[in-house]
Amino acid sequence: MVGLTLSIILALIVIVFIALSIKIIPQQRVGVVERLGKFHRVMHPGLNIIIPVIDRVRLYHDLRIQQTNVPPQKVITKDNVQVEIDTIIFYQVIDPELATYGISNYEFGVRNITSATMRQIIGKMELDETLSGREKISTEIRLALDEATEKWGVRIERVEVVDINPPKDIQAAMEKQMKAERNKRAIILEAEAAKQDKVLRAEGEKQSKILMAEGDKEARIREAEGLREAKELEAQGEARAIEEIAKAEQIRIQMLRQSGLDERVLAYQSFESLTEIAKGPANKVFLPSNAVETLGSLGAIGELFKEKKLPSIDTTKEQ
Repeated sequence: MVGLTLSIILALIVIVFIALSIKIIPQQRVGVVERLGKFHRVMHPGLNIIIPVIDRVRLYHDLRIQQTNVPPQKVITKDNVQVEIDTIIFYQVIDPELATYGISNYEFGVRNITSATMRQIIGKMELDETLSGREKISTEIRLALDEATEKWGVRIERVEVVDINPPKDIQAAMEKQMKAERNKRAIILEAEAAKQDKVLRAEGEKQSKILMAEGDKEARIREAEGLREAKELEAQGEARAIEEIAKAEQIRIQMLRQSGLDERVLAYQSFESLTEIAKGPANKVFLPSNAVETLGSLGAIGELFKEKKLPSIDTTKEQ
């Protein structure tokens, strides 16, 4: 019985020893192993064997990207305005040994450095610059954290400024300012629209007047051309009429010559024709010199007509 008991105890010791020796590490996790109180090695994901009692796992680290919320911090800007800033830090353990022995708690270290750096950065910025400079604040905090956490085996992936809250009275003043700016922009846009409307109306009236003037000019030009063409046609008609009258008179004289009248009678008849021509619109009549010489013998010619009792010739039909 004693031998059996010893065998059972020994078997249990072996089972416990084996159970304590086998360590299974999940993916994206590592374990820091110490041997007799000193750093020995890092256990990686999978099956790992250690020596119980001699080796022990000091700490497990998660290699995934972690996030920590920095409690809202009240900081004072350069223009003495107190603002409350809420920040989130994204980090990752890249060296498990430094993360274990470089600092007691790297998460609290990241938070504290973030708070201190934030006060330094915001203290150099005015309120308006702070509200519009989230990216600048995040970049400067990340640079400061990278410099400090490099010795801790931690890498800062991203810093996000979630919210910046100024005091309520400042918020009310900012809202009034924004409302005033919106009203100002609305008034400016309305004035610009009115100005543009007047300009367009003036341009339209100008173009309308120009077109009307060009139309009047074209109408007057065409009216003048019409009057000129009418006068030309009238003058041509009068010239043709005079030409026809002259031809008719020529035919009359030829008929008088054929009837046996002498030259004095013909001169008298020509003078009568010239008298009719002089009644026309022309203001000048040119007489041949022989006609002027016969003017003195008009009385004799008249007596000759009385003696011979020549019938008068109807010039209307000939014309």
